[in-house]
Amino acid sequence: MSQIERIIHGGEELFLKAGIKSVTMDDIAKHLGMSKKTIYQFFKDKNELVTALVKKKLKEDEEEMVEYISKSANVIEEMIAMTKCSEEMFSRINPIVIHDMQKYHPEAWAEFQRFKSEVLISTLEELLTKGIKQGYIRSEIDVRIVARMRVNTVELGFNTTIFPVAEFNTWKVQVQFLDHFNYGICTLKGYKLLNQYKNIKEE
Repeated sequence: MSQIERIIHGGEELFLKAGIKSVTMDDIAKHLGMSKKTIYQFFKDKNELVTALVKKKLKEDEEEMVEYISKSANVIEEMIAMTKCSEEMFSRINPIVIHDMQKYHPEAWAEFQRFKSEVLISTLEELLTKGIKQGYIRSEIDVRIVARMRVNTVELGFNTTIFPVAEFNTWKVQVQFLDHFNYGICTLKGYKLLNQYKNIKEE
């Protein structure tokens, strides 16, 4: 692991536990057992480190998503695969991280938004279009509207004003949204297959 990777990884470990705002460059240096000077050779400030971390994570998530989709036999299986992929992505995220990134790190947040619009929405549009052709997804849905709605619902689930962390489990909120979405877009044929896959997964 290179120095840059070590620093990014160390930052990630601390941010996921405590949020971004409360972690200082001193904390990261101490956590890694290196001098702050070494960190500053690679990153001019915390903002640059956060942006580098977000870029790295999004690239990994995109690769994971592509791999899951390529192994699936049909759109319903792809949707289940994307659920699994999302589950892994969300289970790692502390809602405070999303809040801090949005409020204090506009560059990192812009990367996240770009990923959302360029990667997630277009992947979902393709998936829905394919599903309509396969007969699993209702032909009357407007894929452009529904893809945007779905991707932005994810962010809504991380909104701690609406879903306070003390009252709601973040992943449970996302699962409810996802189930609501998946069942809402299916034809009867898709609904049956979705149930089949869900039962297999639960067993």
